[in-house]
Amino acid sequence: MRTELTLTKDRIEGMDLAAQREMSPGMGAVVSFSGVVRASEGGQSIAAINYESFEKMARRQFELLFETAATRWPIESVRVVHRLGRVAAGETALWMEVIAPHRQEAFAACNFIIDEMKRVVPIWKKPLRLETS
Repeated sequence: MRTELTLTKDRIEGMDLAAQREMSPGMGAVVSFSGVVRASEGGQSIAAINYESFEKMARRQFELLFETAATRWPIESVRVVHRLGRVAAGETALWMEVIAPHRQEAFAACNFIIDEMKRVVPIWKKPLRLETS
């Protein structure tokens, strides 16, 4: 299984990432997910979220998640891009792509990785409230 993890402060451009896709002829499903920062968090309006990470540990935890997913589903590849730093409301904070032979496998693996990422990967978010005058 091919994996690619990018932790970046740069904007995520999903269409550009999709254009870089590589898949073999036996694959029939590509599931991509974009997690966008909402303009509210905990019932309060926000301007952005600041994401911080212990990057070395985050990379290791993602590797373990990818390995676990590969034992459960016949995945050909997983690509994850996660923003760090300030991400404004309306911008993409997470982009993921899973390629597998069938849609059920691709969706299941994508859901698993996202759910477990939120549970075990050391990336913390701090909502940044709207400035009021």
